[in-house]
Amino acid sequence: MGIRSGTQYLDTLNSMRPHVVIDGQVVSENIADHPAFRNVARSYARLFDLQHDPEYADRLTYPSPSSGDRVNASFLVPRTVADLERRRAATACWAEYSQGFLGRTGDYMNGCLTALSAAEHWFAQADPMFGENIRRYYEFCRENDLLTTHTLIPPQVNRAVSGSEQLGGHLSARITEERDDGIIINGARMLATNAPIADELLVFPSTLLRGTPEDAPYSFAFALPNDAEGLRYLCRTPLHNGGSIHDEPLASRFEEMDAVVIFDNVFVPNERIFMLGHPDLCNGFYSETGAGALMTHQVVTRTIAKSEFFLGLAAELSESIGIGGFQHIQEDLAELIQTVEIGKALLRASEVDATPNDDGVMLPKWATLNAARNWYPKVAQRFPQIIRKLSASGLMALPGEADLASAALPDIERYLQTKTLTGPERVRLFKLAHDASISGFSGRQALYEYFFFGDPVRMAGALVKSYDTAPVQARVREFLARTD
Repeated sequence: MGIRSGTQYLDTLNSMRPHVVIDGQVVSENIADHPAFRNVARSYARLFDLQHDPEYADRLTYPSPSSGDRVNASFLVPRTVADLERRRAATACWAEYSQGFLGRTGDYMNGCLTALSAAEHWFAQADPMFGENIRRYYEFCRENDLLTTHTLIPPQVNRAVSGSEQLGGHLSARITEERDDGIIINGARMLATNAPIADELLVFPSTLLRGTPEDAPYSFAFALPNDAEGLRYLCRTPLHNGGSIHDEPLASRFEEMDAVVIFDNVFVPNERIFMLGHPDLCNGFYSETGAGALMTHQVVTRTIAKSEFFLGLAAELSESIGIGGFQHIQEDLAELIQTVEIGKALLRASEVDATPNDDGVMLPKWATLNAARNWYPKVAQRFPQIIRKLSASGLMALPGEADLASAALPDIERYLQTKTLTGPERVRLFKLAHDASISGFSGRQALYEYFFFGDPVRMAGALVKSYDTAPVQARVREFLARTD
């Protein structure tokens, strides 16, 4: 089959029968037409269509090694630095379409599956069947152009204890029965972004397991269709308020839903299980297979596109109201320029210093990517602050799109014009600034980026533990020993 069109994606989505709870309503059919999901589903459909666009097809696709059909480039197993560059070019294409605001595009988990598919020897430590399963599943997703999402962490009930101890072990998703043909899962997981409009749900390891017998029921990796029997999604309230593209230019296009996943006697067949038990192996699921490196390569590419968007928006705002000559404004613009260029430099450095792992997969340098993923969540918090500073009271003097078609238009044209823009043009630009800096959508985006890879403090600790400081410490000791 190969790459799908947007229409094929939407038709498949509407043919599925998930159990989605949102604002007190159960949605179980025609999910792509529901008001909470319609717009973002069509943004994703546009990504599928870009694969068929002659302008982007060569960047976004490559011939399948098994069928010869065109498949998405995020499934390309990188064997050379050029392959990494090709993967990056494809990710950048999608990221620039959404300005980096779609955080769960298919290439994110495709990168994970790509690395896992080549790590059969690692899975064989538990059971050769798991390596065969993940390779077949990767090929299934590749050849059918499926959109997958994932769920990782236990519900936020009592973080002072492990998942196996919360509510007597009956809260977090766990194995409650092992059968000859598969397993039964009960409990809950957070936080499945985009789950209602995905084809498949990946349930992979996340928080570190202690390796005790009590952790075995929580140690697993498997995949399910989005509408598997017994699977329920509990969604948050939408952050798109129903406004038009003019009034809510980001939220109306890119509002990705977040959901708690509830497993109610969900059956997972053997062929969809990739790990079972082995808490110690689950703890190395991303680091020892290369999945974490390919996933982070995609994320850093996406966040560069987002950084570039905020730089462009800040520059437009500055130019439009004539504040570019003020030094405190130039300082903010310089900060955004630095963020863009540092992100690009880290990404390229990770590619230039890439090395193949034991499976022959060319992986970008992890230390560099790890630095990038620790750095970006903090600097990204400055983006909306800078936009608010540049826009100031202009964010609160914004008539809506309906006013442009009313008797108020002459007043808008006269009193809301700027140095470079007409009144209606200024309203549209500042509506974008509003949605990027003070709306509910922008608040969720800031939170999402800050905790994308987990608690930043724990991430910093992991960075320190994984980074080899011995060479630079030796230099210091050698310098102290010098007498010249």
